[in-house]
Amino acid sequence: MTATDGDGGTGEGTGRPSLAAVARDRRVWLILAIVAGLIVCCCSAVVGALIALSSGLLTA
Repeated sequence: MTATDGDGGTGEGTGRPSLAAVARDRRVWLILAIVAGLIVCCCSAVVGALIALSSGLLTA
């Protein structure tokens, strides 16, 4: 007699690949979110500096 996971299947080996795929996808999305955040911060700093230069708040 084998243990079941509630869906009628055996408890061994049924959910492992999908869990690994979900974890891998979450890591990829986390890395992409961090990179996107850094790009947005850098671009907004550059745009802010350009606006300040163009309006005369900063001198080159």
